[in-house]
Amino acid sequence: MIRVTALLLTFATGFAGLVYEVTWQRYLATLLGSHGEATAAVLAIFLGGLAAGYALFGRVTQWSVARARRDGRSARLLYLYALVEGGIGLYALAFPILFSVAQQVSLQSPAADALGFGFDVVLSALLIGPATVLMGGTIPILTLALAGDLAHATRVHAWVYGVNTLGAFAGALGAAYWLIPWLGLDSVLYTMGCVNLVAAAIFAQLDRGASSVAPDWLQTTTDPGLPIARFAGWAAVALLAGFGMMALQTTFNRVAGLALGASQFTFAMVAAVFVLCIALGSLAVSAFSRIPRGLIVGSQFALVALLIPLYLAIADITYWAYALRVMFQPADPAFYVHQLALFGALVAILIVPISLAGALLPLLFHLLRREIGDLGAVAGRLYAWNTVGSLLGALLGGYVLLFWLDLHHIYRLAVVVLAVGAVMLLQLVMRLPRVIPALVLIPIVAVIALLPPWPVDRMTAGLFRGRSPSPISFLGPEAFYSKRLLGSILFYDDDPTATVSVLEPPAQPENRGIVVNGKSDGALEGDYVTMALTALLPALMAEKHERCFVIGLGTGVTAGQLAALDNTAEVQVAEISRGVIAANPLFDAGNFGASRNPKVSIRRGDAYRTLLRSTGQFDVIVSEPSNPWVAGVEMLYSREFLSAARDRLTPGGVYAQWFHLYESDVEVVSLVLRTYASVFPRVSVWFTLGSDLLLLGFDRPDRGLDVRALEQRFHRADFAEGFSRAGIEQFPQLLSHELLPLGTLHATELTGPIHTLRKPILSYRAARAFFIGRQAWLPPYLSAEHEEVSSRNSLLQRYSGRGPLSEEVLEVAARETCRFDRREECAALLARWSVDHPGSSRFESTLEDLRKDTGGKMPEIQKGRLAMLRPPLRSQTPCREEGGSAGSGPGFDHPVRPLLPPRGAVRPTHPRSGMGSLPDEGV
Repeated sequence: MIRVTALLLTFATGFAGLVYEVTWQRYLATLLGSHGEATAAVLAIFLGGLAAGYALFGRVTQWSVARARRDGRSARLLYLYALVEGGIGLYALAFPILFSVAQQVSLQSPAADALGFGFDVVLSALLIGPATVLMGGTIPILTLALAGDLAHATRVHAWVYGVNTLGAFAGALGAAYWLIPWLGLDSVLYTMGCVNLVAAAIFAQLDRGASSVAPDWLQTTTDPGLPIARFAGWAAVALLAGFGMMALQTTFNRVAGLALGASQFTFAMVAAVFVLCIALGSLAVSAFSRIPRGLIVGSQFALVALLIPLYLAIADITYWAYALRVMFQPADPAFYVHQLALFGALVAILIVPISLAGALLPLLFHLLRREIGDLGAVAGRLYAWNTVGSLLGALLGGYVLLFWLDLHHIYRLAVVVLAVGAVMLLQLVMRLPRVIPALVLIPIVAVIALLPPWPVDRMTAGLFRGRSPSPISFLGPEAFYSKRLLGSILFYDDDPTATVSVLEPPAQPENRGIVVNGKSDGALEGDYVTMALTALLPALMAEKHERCFVIGLGTGVTAGQLAALDNTAEVQVAEISRGVIAANPLFDAGNFGASRNPKVSIRRGDAYRTLLRSTGQFDVIVSEPSNPWVAGVEMLYSREFLSAARDRLTPGGVYAQWFHLYESDVEVVSLVLRTYASVFPRVSVWFTLGSDLLLLGFDRPDRGLDVRALEQRFHRADFAEGFSRAGIEQFPQLLSHELLPLGTLHATELTGPIHTLRKPILSYRAARAFFIGRQAWLPPYLSAEHEEVSSRNSLLQRYSGRGPLSEEVLEVAARETCRFDRREECAALLARWSVDHPGSSRFESTLEDLRKDTGGKMPEIQKGRLAMLRPPLRSQTPCREEGGSAGSGPGFDHPVRPLLPPRGAVRPTHPRSGMGSLPDEGV
């Protein structure tokens, strides 16, 4: 009963341990950043602490047994383990406070760049190092405490390792899918800390009755089996296995991001599947009453043999993931069913090879056990070396080697390393002449070397954005890709942070685009308007634009456009990916030669960390990151990051944030706007392309409302040229892009959750909205306060003066909104025109032109007129967007359908644009 209870508690502590790892990674991303160096550093600290803990507590158990023998009593190992768990629990409860102190110390440090990063790595090691060392006590202490005798030692050890790892599997899924979005980082630590404290109390109670299963520590029993060679050989096998499997896991993480999208759910899924299969492999060892030597060696050669055909299958993984995806309806109830199907598919693919890897350590422990009192020391040393190998696999295979190699190289290297470990194990177990293992290794390495590289066009196809089946969806990968012509891949690089490629479409070579982790992050032609206006609008609105900061390089159009303005002296760009930076010269023809412009300086690093450690203030800060469902990007939408950006604005400065309505829902949009408004007291919202938005946060609103000053700058030669390239020739044409005038968001109190670094809910909600993949609405604002502020501050109305808008302004605005397929705004403007200027021939001529331009798909003006003539509704009737999510009103809590804005204002509507960065549904 004691053993069963202890194993159940081991499951709980394994669950807590993996939750800690995920949660600490989120914490430390705000300290170190989200780039490859930071991720590798955090993983190295965690694994290094575990390795130290395994080695330390292996010696502690040995010392405890020796002391107990001298004193003629049983060693109180369960009580020792209770102290370990209690220490972890108390540390978890104190961690949020310790982290806040470390943040302040980091910000006060004068060190910059590499030295500053090294200082923060040391801080991170001090933060999570002590707890990870304590976590390393699980395997050595419990193996010895629960074994009883050598006959049962292997089985008990496999139980401890397997059950603890099963708990880690549950923790990996629980943290990503439920705990962190539901509780937030601080509350997760408090909850898990309580789990450890309860476990500690129960282990302390178990220690009182442990004599029934405790071994007789006064006797030393040796295993008469296989003579043991020097431990260095076994340590090398464990180290190579750790390196190979961690390098494989990091490779699978990246490949899964290309096949499924680089969301937090993807990475949690891969980690959970690996951990589950390792646990199953360990538990399988416990089922053997007798373990022959051939089984131990054969399992590792079988692992290598299975990984080779798996390598070949990965070439088509993006297609098979797509084929599975389109079997599910893009609706919220299908989200978890789809995730379950993905989980089952990954387990089916990986269960045999990864389980064989998971069986290795218990099998090695079986060979190495010699004396009952040394079980903990043997387990500690074995797992310490394996974890050191995992650490090296994370640092080298997951980061350093990617400076020179691509993902398929890392996979093949990992298989070679595992093959070397299998050959060494053959030599150690079978005692063969050394020439035989060498002869076995040579053909294996030759086969691996001859494996073809993964096709880059298939790896970066971005099929995870397809949600509806097409006639070619289920033809198989060869037929599918032969009919889906993507164009030429001009550049490809698996860098330490992301997989980056540059695509040139076959029929549109001028529309060259950059693809990051399989997702388009900008194209020179299709996304030009968004990228240009993201630079021009804040520069137009700011008091000055001499010093600018751009977050995300992409195609370089935004940075290049800012640098092309006459009065711009400096443009600093924060870019996390080395591959994006290396690819930038390929876009010089369309980005004003940004890579060669002396005004533009690119700082490689995480945007949050780079901005926090930048010197001086900026007149314009532009953030155009990837979508918020992409792991790590949600930090740039957090209140903390926005506050840091606000604090670095000069007086009269403007912060511009790109956002999108495609592949989203009203809940996500509401969350983003609420968070933005919680930091910037003066906000306006504009559209660039049909479903691309630009949020402008002002240091002060004077210039943002001074229409004449804005018009004067608009007509300045450098601005006029920039707007003209974006297709905007007239000032009213630009003003028609305003959706929410200054002050509209703050006209009434906004209620609802805020996205923060300590309560990161955006990526969770955005990933679910991405699964559905529909267009979102901007939340409507229909209260009298909203209407009054919107009408007073509308730039289009201010430009026209009091009274009705002139026909000239109405025509320009209607043509512009219809050009970008903003149908309801276009209908509202046309309805306004028909009411304010009845019988206008200019109206009829414009309407006829628009009908021709849209192929007869004009919105119904009569509905726009009826909406305009009746007062705003105050009903509680919910508005449903296409995805089924309710709209929301003032404060985002009043569900009503958005109607026509007050005279002169532009009402946000449901975009239907298929331009720019919208996904290709037909795939």
